[in-house]
Formats: sequence, C-alpha cells, structure tokens
Amino acid sequence: MNILKRCFILSLCVTVFHSCKDVDNKKEPIKNPPKGMVWIPGGTFAQGAVPQDKMAMQHEKPRHEVFVDGFYMDITEVTNAEFSEFVNKTGYVTIAERPIDWEVMKKQLPENTPKPLDSLLRPGSLIFEKSKSALPNLFDVSQWWKWTNGVNWKHPTGESSTIDGQENYPVVHIAFEDAEAYCIWKGRRLPTEAEWEFAARGNNKNSIYNWGDDATALNERINSWEGDFPVSNSRKDGFEGIAPVKSYPPNDFGLYDMAGNVWEWTSDWYDVNYYSELASTKTATKNPKGSSSAYNPNNPFVQEKIIKGGSFLCNASYCASYRTSSRMGTSMDSSFEHLGFRTVVSRKIMKE
Repeated sequence: MNILKRCFILSLCVTVFHSCKDVDNKKEPIKNPPKGMVWIPGGTFAQGAVPQDKMAMQHEKPRHEVFVDGFYMDITEVTNAEFSEFVNKTGYVTIAERPIDWEVMKKQLPENTPKPLDSLLRPGSLIFEKSKSALPNLFDVSQWWKWTNGVNWKHPTGESSTIDGQENYPVVHIAFEDAEAYCIWKGRRLPTEAEWEFAARGNNKNSIYNWGDDATALNERINSWEGDFPVSNSRKDGFEGIAPVKSYPPNDFGLYDMAGNVWEWTSDWYDVNYYSELASTKTATKNPKGSSSAYNPNNPFVQEKIIKGGSFLCNASYCASYRTSSRMGTSMDSSFEHLGFRTVVSRKIMKE
C-alpha cells in the first residue's frame, strides 16, 4: 500500500510540475514587450490541413500534434522603414542588389546547363506582370514572373520605381539570407513553421482560414487576387498590388496580414516527407524546428526553405495559399515582388 501511495504522490507531483511549466511557457515574461511585437502564449495544436479544406495540397498533410513554447512576434511584416534603418546603420546589400555568381548558381542546376547571357547575371529580381489573355496552363509560372535587372527592395516594381511614400509597406525582394541578416542585427530570429502556423491560427485552430471557414469574407479580411488570375484584378479588397501593413483586421493574437499581402520566410527546410515523419510518432512534437535537410523531388538541385501565408497574387483558381495550412518551398536565394518576412523573439533569446 505504501509503495502504491508513494507512486501516486510522485505521479501527482510530476503532473503538477508539468502543468506549472506549461502555464509558465504561456505566461508573458515581461511587462513591456519589444516595440511592435505581441506575445504569443504557445500551446498544443494540430498542424496541417483541416479535414474540411478541399483545396489542401498533399504536402499539407497529414495533420499532426505540435506543442510550441510562447514567443513574441512582430505585429506586422517588416516594413520598408524598418529595413531602411537596418541598411542605413549596417551598409547591408541584399542578394537582389548583388551580381549573380554563376559558379554558385550552376550547382543548383542540372549538370551541363549552359551559362546564361551576362545580362541575366546582373543584379535584379522577379516581378509580376499581368497576362493580356487567359492562360490555359497555370502551372507555368514563367508566364507572369519576369526577371528584371535593377529590381530590389528599394525599386520593387521596376528599376525606376521607388519606395518613397511606402514606408509602411512590407519590404519585399528579400532572400532568406537578407531576412536572417536583419534578424541578427535586431537580436531576433525567423519563426519556425510550427510557430508561424500556431500564431496565424489564433483561436481558430480547426478552421481553413485564420478567421474561420467563410471564404466570402476574403475581400474584408485579406489582400488577395480578386478576379481572373493573372489577367484582371477587380480590386474588391481595395488593392491591385501590395497593401500597407494593417490594412485589414488582425487575427485573435493581434497579428496583421498572416494571410495574403506577401509571403513570409520561416526557418524550416522544405521536406515533402516531414509531416509524415512527425505524424508517425503518434505524440505531440515539442518545438519542432523542421527537417534536418531540404527534400523536394520536383526541385532536387535547390535548397528550399518554407514560406507561409500567401500573397496579393493568391486566387482560388491558382494557389489559394491564404489558407492557414498552406506552405511552399522556395530557394534560399530567391527574391520576389511578393516575398517578405517578420521576426520573433523567444525566451531563450531574451535571456541571452
């Protein structure tokens, strides 16, 4: 009897200890949060596509249990004003502003790929161009993405464009290395995919979108493509292209634009098998940091990181990536007109 009693007491103590620890993980560590950030309390959730999502892709499945500790997250995507401060104080030059190194690039391409014209190795980035007529094949993204010399975060839509008057717009044409450099300067980091999705869902942990399952609310909730992609945009949501941050209502945690506007980098490698590996454990994975390496059989020569959230170009006929479980692998040196980022701060970073 005494042995059973001791075991019961020990079990009770362990349960209380872990319960207190979970509460501590959710509790905001300081009274005054970092400027422009909000506390995400952490907890357990099911990551991946919800059963009622008929647009979910295979790499969003299977759904699996995940636990994340609490952390601070930027309320908005990093803006042009914030990135300008970083560049002005450090002299940092983004990847889109640097000439392309062919010796590095060819390692990501099939063997014996011929060297492109020197003009294509000049600094530049990818910008979106509308199609003049309907396209029968929406799988060929080269039909609307155009490599343009002189395009970068300071010249987002063309060599002669500027960000004057767009200080509160999300900074774009940001490669993974650029986002990491900013994070280091700020004493922060990029979110893991699990952290990003937990934060995006808010209290809607079993919904397709971060506001619920109502697709008719798109115009009021996010900046996406309304109309016939990539031909005409009706602007029912108020914008043709990128919108200023805070143009739409925040989610339950007070985060803006966690769907639509611009895609956002996470720190995880893109591995098509990773979700299945987590699901096979049959337990909630604590603070997963992603696969140990990238694996995409459709793009085997490129090291890809996961981006989340979708963008102003997302449309139900094309990608519908404003769905919370949506994810995409993107080359680390890629920069686009619709790709930005936001940062997080964890307890560990704050203690350091």
